[in-house]
Amino acid sequence: MMAEKIFGYELIMDLYDCDTAVITSKDKLQEYVDKLCELIEMVKYGKTLLPYFGENCAYTKGFSLVQLIETSSITGHFSEFWGRAYINIFSCKEYDNKLAEDFTRKFFGVKKMKTTFLTR
Repeated sequence: MMAEKIFGYELIMDLYDCDTAVITSKDKLQEYVDKLCELIEMVKYGKTLLPYFGENCAYTKGFSLVQLIETSSITGHFSEFWGRAYINIFSCKEYDNKLAEDFTRKFFGVKKMKTTFLTR
């Protein structure tokens, strides 16, 4: 029998009751990804994509974030209408998921957070 090989690690974070000033600010979202990458020792690959779109419907408008990292990606979707954020960190390199969770909770000032951590 072959030993299980882990390809990567994925942290899925659903954030509720976020600080609206943070999830609606392109500068704050850029600051988040820059500090997160430094904290969990990920090397950014290229510039952060931070488009604002979905303006035709109140519950879809907001920023999305894509940051490629040398070992995969960090993505996020931010709902102004619901005051929520949905962030995924996937990496082939191990990282401290608890450190990422704590930093994210504080950065977005969330009151409730649901997380799932997967090995793939």
